[in-house]
Amino acid sequence: MMPLCIFLVLLSETCQVPAVDKTSGITQDSGVITAEVGQTVTLKCYCRNDAVNFFFWYQQSLGGKPLIVSTLMKHSTEATISPTYKGRFQVLVGRGEGINHLVIKELLLSDSATYYCGILEFNEIEFGQGAFLHVKTSLSNIHAVVHQPALETLRWGDSVNLSCTVYAEKCAGEQNLYWFRHGVAQPAIMYHNAGQCMKDSHMENCTLNLAIKSVSSSDAGMYYCALASCGEIVFGQGTKVKIAEGSTKGPCVLVYCLSVALAVSIILLFVLALVMYKLKKKICSVCKGTVSHLTCSAASDTTQSQDADALHYAALSLNRTRERHRQEESVENVCVYSRVKTSRVK
Repeated sequence: MMPLCIFLVLLSETCQVPAVDKTSGITQDSGVITAEVGQTVTLKCYCRNDAVNFFFWYQQSLGGKPLIVSTLMKHSTEATISPTYKGRFQVLVGRGEGINHLVIKELLLSDSATYYCGILEFNEIEFGQGAFLHVKTSLSNIHAVVHQPALETLRWGDSVNLSCTVYAEKCAGEQNLYWFRHGVAQPAIMYHNAGQCMKDSHMENCTLNLAIKSVSSSDAGMYYCALASCGEIVFGQGTKVKIAEGSTKGPCVLVYCLSVALAVSIILLFVLALVMYKLKKKICSVCKGTVSHLTCSAASDTTQSQDADALHYAALSLNRTRERHRQEESVENVCVYSRVKTSRVK
């Protein structure tokens, strides 16, 4: 049984599938959403959970803390907007339909941030995956170029370091480098890293790496390297991480082999159980036959010896001599069985 238990544990570990969304039914826009200054954008959010009492929207700028944008009661027709966001921010409500869409008008560069749709259920707040809104302008105040490889084709279980090189003019403000993910099965998480930078009189050359270990299908997607400088964000063209076709067959083959091994083990156990059952049944039938024969002999003896004081039974077995070119002495084996039965004392 111990090998079987170990096999089942390994099988369960192999067949585990990473969860895409651990929230209570929240579905919202995710990844990187790009828009230009002055435009209007709508970030969608749905939640059809009857246990939800409140809906929220939170904004988290790069390097900042989450700030609440709006609050909406379940059966209310109008959301409450925080004073900082009144005017350009509004919420589209679908009463009884779990709709909580955030509309941002006349976009500004400062609106570039991650927006999370949240819910309140049994005094616990949960969030969606989050969407990063990248607001850009046609007339940039900074001059920067972000280079990164266009494609990384990997096989299941491989490890890789995504590399990014940034060339930018010096800026009076703080400069930070980030990694963004888009189109992957996991939340759009931002990776902040200072990188390794070399400065000269006019330009700054920075290199930023992102390590991905033991890749799986959930890691496939677009990875963007970005520079945040002087209130603006400059994105690279993105590196597409692709899992090579057929590379996912390894785990499938393993699962298939383990399944076959399990089936063979079950068949063997069934055959052994059947053999043991038949063997036990045969032994029991022999035992029952012997007991029955002795019982019948005892009953016959009782009937014939009711008026006798003692009876003796003898069985003689003789081995006849065989002649092979000469006479051999005969050997007589006598086996005597006796049984004495005393008469009852009346």
